[in-house]
Amino acid sequence: MPEAASVSAARALIGDSEFDRDTAVVRREPGVYDIDLSAGWTIISAVNGGYLLAVLGRALADALPHPDPFTISAHYLTASRPGPAVVRTQTVRAGRTLSTGQASLFQYDDEGNEVERIRVLASYGDLAALPDDVRTTATPPRMPPLEQCFGPEDGPAPMEGSSAITDRLMLKLDPATLGWALGAPSGKGEMRAWFGLADGRDADPLSLLLAVDALPPTAFEIGLKGWVPTVELTVHVRHRPAPGPLRVSITTRNLAGGFLEEDAEVWDSQDRLVAQSRQLARARLG
Repeated sequence: MPEAASVSAARALIGDSEFDRDTAVVRREPGVYDIDLSAGWTIISAVNGGYLLAVLGRALADALPHPDPFTISAHYLTASRPGPAVVRTQTVRAGRTLSTGQASLFQYDDEGNEVERIRVLASYGDLAALPDDVRTTATPPRMPPLEQCFGPEDGPAPMEGSSAITDRLMLKLDPATLGWALGAPSGKGEMRAWFGLADGRDADPLSLLLAVDALPPTAFEIGLKGWVPTVELTVHVRHRPAPGPLRVSITTRNLAGGFLEEDAEVWDSQDRLVAQSRQLARARLG
């Protein structure tokens, strides 16, 4: 794989990083968890969908008898905002190798009414117990070394307003997918980047749920502007990632009727495909 530069001199540890603190849930009673959604993971004023998925994923990891998300599908019902939230989980089935559960995140609107923000259905297992046999035709994305790629600090923000999440990520975009930032989008619907957390914390299965939804949307490289809200997102976690920065590749092949799909692959430092996802998102046309 291409040589990756060191991303942080003082690395945070899994379990003791900003990501862990901001996704931590407090069990109020069996199946019910409280959390204060951090403003640090917002794009404009909306909370990032990958961060929300990690919050729900952490609650399910506590509620279910297996530790790791294998597949998790989320429907984003209303936009979440920073502040108090409640996660309610339910065990659907607990088997020997897989357990399945569902979870919803709720907040209160300005009138004090409870509003469901996101609902997920997930199957959990133990990644460490999986066999080592791999038969695949998938290949890692071809990307320049990390030091030859560009981050948010190297150019103007892609959208007006504050995107606090960029301060918490190590994100270095492949120059071949940066035409949109120069006013010349390629039209190919591709986005590739080196990815990590800004404090140097290594990736784990929960942070993979963030990684698939943390890059600028492929709609930018198609030539569209503005927020691209997620309607549905399904993530498959295939392996516990090795230490080091990840490579994320996202593609869109079909924009129709104001909606587009984004297919993501996440590769670790040992050239293993550790996560895949597909999401349906709404695009602003015109």
